[in-house]
Amino acid sequence: MPLTYDFKETIRARAQRDPEFRRALLRESVESIVNGDLAAGKSVLRDFVNATVGFQELENRTKIPVKSLMRMLGPKGSPSAANLSSILTALQKAEGVHFEISLRR
Repeated sequence: MPLTYDFKETIRARAQRDPEFRRALLRESVESIVNGDLAAGKSVLRDFVNATVGFQELENRTKIPVKSLMRMLGPKGSPSAANLSSILTALQKAEGVHFEISLRR
């Protein structure tokens, strides 16, 4: 189900004023992708980009055209591992965080 404009604006407003919320959005996206839910991960990642750096700035940081970025992170998008890595690296730098994966038994 598509998100409403009001919901997306609420996410954007909170992300702009709450650094912890921004980091939680980015973390949720990465965790979803790593755990095999690419659709949810892309959706949250798209919301994160819209609420923070924007797609134009992401293009500047990744050298991937805006339209390609938007397609990749859209519902039918299928980003390559290299592109997804570039996107996540750029967003981590923009947010000033670094994610690490740890294995648990």
